[in-house]
Amino acid sequence: MKREIIQTLDGSTTIHLTEWDECYHSKHGAIQEAQHVFIKNGLSLFQNQKVAILEIGFGTGLNAFITLLEAKKMQQTIDYVGVEAYPISAEEVLKMNYVSELNADQESTLFDTIHESNWGEKVLLHDGFTLTKRKQFFEEINDDNTYDLIYFDAFGYRVQPELWSTEIFRKMFKALKNNGVLVTYAARGVVKRSMIEVGFTVEKLAGPPGKREMFRARKG
Repeated sequence: MKREIIQTLDGSTTIHLTEWDECYHSKHGAIQEAQHVFIKNGLSLFQNQKVAILEIGFGTGLNAFITLLEAKKMQQTIDYVGVEAYPISAEEVLKMNYVSELNADQESTLFDTIHESNWGEKVLLHDGFTLTKRKQFFEEINDDNTYDLIYFDAFGYRVQPELWSTEIFRKMFKALKNNGVLVTYAARGVVKRSMIEVGFTVEKLAGPPGKREMFRARKG
């Protein structure tokens, strides 16, 4: 499938899949979306706590990098696991401008390490922050009572509805600890119904720029 690098409205880059007309991040702002959905409405709930995070759709590494920057700032201990079936290429990584757009030039080595680290191995990126990248299809996930927070960042329902199925959300529910939280940019009724069916309590929140709403789901 043809992929091209495009610039989103906040200046940050993303990957566009031309056949699907689908992007890895919001065209209205990749960085703004990540900060709003996953940091503001996810990670911020766990201040001063040790947090285990599962990311569904590791993609360009943007969510992991922003979470690492936030963890350093807040001196927070995080065990981060990112699942991705189709890793992006080294050439595509080089074209991502997140380091400069986040004014994080002093952390450029960390962004490189995120992508250069071996799949399937836990690596220490910074004091208190570990990363494990798993090359895996979402339906193969079988974690049980492991995570405090899930970043659900799969491709949209329009192009891959199977990633938003009741079966997938049952796996997410099982993977979370009691009182765990799942956040996603999505706000479709069919997604909410699947979440509720497996046991989540779902709330609708204001979405990131360019999107009216998003979901946050809780276990327990």
